[in-house]
Amino acid sequence: MVLKIYFPQCCNRADSGLMVGRWIAGHDSAVVLAVIHYPFIPGQVKRYIQQIQAQSGVELSVLGSWSLPKEGQEGMESFLRDLSTIFPQERWLQINREFGKTGFTCEVLTQDQNGGTTQQEAKKKKKMVEEGDGEAVGDGEEEGEEEKVIFVHYEQKKVMLSQLHPIENGVPDPKADPPSELRQMFRMVANSQPLFFLDKYDDGPLKTTHWQSEGREGSIIVELLKQASAPLCLLISWLLSIWTCFCNIRIFSLYPLRFLSTKLSTCIQLSYRTEHMRTLSSAKPAAGHTQFMRKANILVSLLVDVALGLLLMSWLYRDNHITMLANALVPAADHIAKELDELLQWLMGAPAGLKMNRALDQVLGRFFLYHIHLWISYIHLMSPFIEGILWYGGLSACLGLTFALSLLSDMVALLTFHIYCFYVYGARLYCLKIYSLSSLWRLFRGKKWNVLRQRVDSCSYDLDQLFIGTLLFTILLFLLPTTALYYLVFTLLRLVVVLFQGVLHLSVDFINSFPLFAVGLRIFRSFRLAEGVKFRVLCEEPGTALHLMMEINPLKYGTVVQTYRTPTYSCYPKDSWTALVKKLFVGELIYPWRHKTTKTD
Repeated sequence: MVLKIYFPQCCNRADSGLMVGRWIAGHDSAVVLAVIHYPFIPGQVKRYIQQIQAQSGVELSVLGSWSLPKEGQEGMESFLRDLSTIFPQERWLQINREFGKTGFTCEVLTQDQNGGTTQQEAKKKKKMVEEGDGEAVGDGEEEGEEEKVIFVHYEQKKVMLSQLHPIENGVPDPKADPPSELRQMFRMVANSQPLFFLDKYDDGPLKTTHWQSEGREGSIIVELLKQASAPLCLLISWLLSIWTCFCNIRIFSLYPLRFLSTKLSTCIQLSYRTEHMRTLSSAKPAAGHTQFMRKANILVSLLVDVALGLLLMSWLYRDNHITMLANALVPAADHIAKELDELLQWLMGAPAGLKMNRALDQVLGRFFLYHIHLWISYIHLMSPFIEGILWYGGLSACLGLTFALSLLSDMVALLTFHIYCFYVYGARLYCLKIYSLSSLWRLFRGKKWNVLRQRVDSCSYDLDQLFIGTLLFTILLFLLPTTALYYLVFTLLRLVVVLFQGVLHLSVDFINSFPLFAVGLRIFRSFRLAEGVKFRVLCEEPGTALHLMMEINPLKYGTVVQTYRTPTYSCYPKDSWTALVKKLFVGELIYPWRHKTTKTD
């Protein structure tokens, strides 16, 4: 039988006293949490343990004694052994450190039916291993044969502050398997935080050795920040309630405004930021580790977003950059219109030596040229107001860089609306011909599409229907190259615009969803996010007990991002690459409004 004792490194040089901890349920293991120094009154120790149990909810007990004799304390070992009658336990651990030596001995005493103690295990000589920071950790030389003791040394601070993954959420199912020994040990140390609040420099009836906090100054600053955050959260909640009432006005529920609010990137980003602010301003504390990390990631992302937005504003409103952008916008629009005009003139001729249907080619070319001239007239009409629009639009960067990028995406969509119209016209015409040709092809094979049953059924056609179908099929087939060429050209132009907008949307999504706080924890305090543990052998000699050092194994960076990423509207793609290629081939619209779910003929 193997007895495992999880022993904190900070207690290796503690003064003689009692070891406080708990036995792990279902396992032959004990976790030592602290050492209460001698002198003490047993009644005060019992009241102190009851107080800690009420605060932490962890059932603590006196596991045994720890002896580190000093000059004039030669009889300390026998005195601590007698304490097993005052603190009755089924097994009493007595770890002794020999005077003037680096070794210590361990005995396991069991209580008999008469209330006395018997020695279940002979003395085991433990050889200490000095660590680089001056702390001594022990190894043992076993002389008995009934039970072997293994010491697992751990850093109390890292185990208490770390979160073991995968995370267990919710109330545990009583029918499920009990948690592992390691998870119980982590949970026990984390729930025993009230035990560590007592500073070693405090004046009190009991002196203890355990991990100490970083200092009271840090605790005071954190407490002041908590007190200051309460009125700030109330103010944000009040502002959000006013904003919600404003958005619920009846005029905003009309179809045009409701439709635009679901398509404009700025409105979508505003709705997500409103939800994020509502989460941050919630008066309820985080229910668990996952909710705490989500709030922290949202807060850090919001601060970084606002900081980047202020940097952008400082650049825009310095050295008259907005005027320079406004003056360059109209010439750029004229240049794009000139290039489109030359492209259409090229398509109306013999592009790449292809022989097009001249009548259809001229109709489509003049139709698109007319739209270009209308759009240029609109741009010149709006040119006096462009600088004002840019000036006031730049103020949105004070809300964050994501708002500025979302507004830029909407402005690009408005400035390239004529390209979108060309794409829609060409796609609709091309799609109509593709589905017409497929329907007529089924007519030749004696088939038809059954709309009610959504399948292809057999059908008999008369001679007139076959003649008209053949005539229409021939006309559409010979007109298809001209339509396909226009569709291909304008689809490529549209894809360039969509690619640029996609880069903007990915940037906004990256700022909104990237877990900066979690990644910062992984970089600077990697033990906070634990994927597991690894054990390092401190000393292993023939005939000696095994001493292990438990070290935190941090999460991988990819796992951190995947686990704590905040979900947004861009995290989940709506179509696969195969579906997008299929839609491009048949002429269905790939952006932005509708996704085809049922087949039409």
